[in-house]
Amino acid sequence: MERPAIVLLSGGLDSTTVLAIAKDQGFTPYALSFRYGQRHSVELEAAARVAEALGAAGHVVADVPIGIFGGSALTADIAVPKHDSVDEVDADSIPVTYVPARNLIFLSFAVAYAETAGATDIFTGVTAVDYSGYPDCRPEFMDSFEETANRGTRMGVEGESRIRLHSPLITLSKADIILEGLRLGVDYSITSSCYDPDEQGRACGRCDTCLLRLKGFSEAGVADPVTYRSASA
Repeated sequence: MERPAIVLLSGGLDSTTVLAIAKDQGFTPYALSFRYGQRHSVELEAAARVAEALGAAGHVVADVPIGIFGGSALTADIAVPKHDSVDEVDADSIPVTYVPARNLIFLSFAVAYAETAGATDIFTGVTAVDYSGYPDCRPEFMDSFEETANRGTRMGVEGESRIRLHSPLITLSKADIILEGLRLGVDYSITSSCYDPDEQGRACGRCDTCLLRLKGFSEAGVADPVTYRSASA
């Protein structure tokens, strides 16, 4: 019997690992990505590669133009912060790469998709370890959203089972995430994590997410298979 689950898929390292985890747990994954006004299409191209390679049962790309509001280096004409070392990444403050209410909106769409697909399970790749300090990647937010989803949907009110929000990476380090993905056979060469890739899709090697990714691969004792344009990477 099919166990459908909605998996939020950005094409990055974390969401790709979560897609593999959902499959490993016996779910039939339906991937959901977003065209939200981000400044490049590299992540959506990666998401398409990942969904196909990992055998997602479906892959929806939803248009959610929250970028019209600006306010983030990922959607507006604001420079993406770069660093020379991962030690300069400050997870105690909210960086300019935070997109206002992004995960709140994405998860709401995932709940709508779940209701129509007959799925009670939603997987997301948020992590509160080795991350950039986003408020919508913390356990308290995820717990609160799950409760809200069950109070505000027909499935949650009348259904025989509750909507379950799975965040299997939330307490894992980047190295542990990578090792789990490799155990499940994930090919990380098809992923893209960079906030500021060039026109060829090469990672910058100096933004927060590149540095955290490189740190994770280093600690896992594995070479990162993606191409970086920065010599310092």
